[in-house]
Amino acid sequence: MREHANHALPGPADYDVLIIDGRSGSGKTSLARQATVAARLAELDPQVLHVEDLYPGWDGLAAGSRALASVLERREYRRYDWIAGEFGERVTIGPELPLIIEGCGALTAEALGAAQRFAGPAARVLTLWLECPVPERQARALARDGETYAPHWQRWADQEDALYARTRPWLIAERIIASDSGETGRGEPPERRVD
Repeated sequence: MREHANHALPGPADYDVLIIDGRSGSGKTSLARQATVAARLAELDPQVLHVEDLYPGWDGLAAGSRALASVLERREYRRYDWIAGEFGERVTIGPELPLIIEGCGALTAEALGAAQRFAGPAARVLTLWLECPVPERQARALARDGETYAPHWQRWADQEDALYARTRPWLIAERIIASDSGETGRGEPPERRVD
């Protein structure tokens, strides 16, 4: 059952695998951080997989999203080094749960199936789609990454448009969480262009 909420931080009892998706600046990393803290307070040691570690650079949103399912199947990946501009360190994903996956392109039918297989048939996989107005997202993203991200904002937004038109993650999300600035979670496509 899908639900819409402004304040819907999942507790560690709500999932074995948590998948958080949304456009750049929508709050995915912050929500993953909060979920990690909540899990640790419950004496769990969650693993966190940031999909940005799978993107092969600024033009790699679709490739990183596609890679996620096979990463979960193999239980390992090479982390992309954004400074060096190449894949580097090998990271192993242990069988331990919970696992928190966050990033643009995290929620696809393929990734959802791989997450369920990763966790096992009785496991709870909770999927979230975050919605947030463009001006707020852009302000957050640029405050976070500053001038490093500024020249890439539109380039990335165009890739989000293409990916999300195809994958439509809000249709398979169990919960749609809208920004504190106003309820926008209608289960409809998020904004399509940067103003």
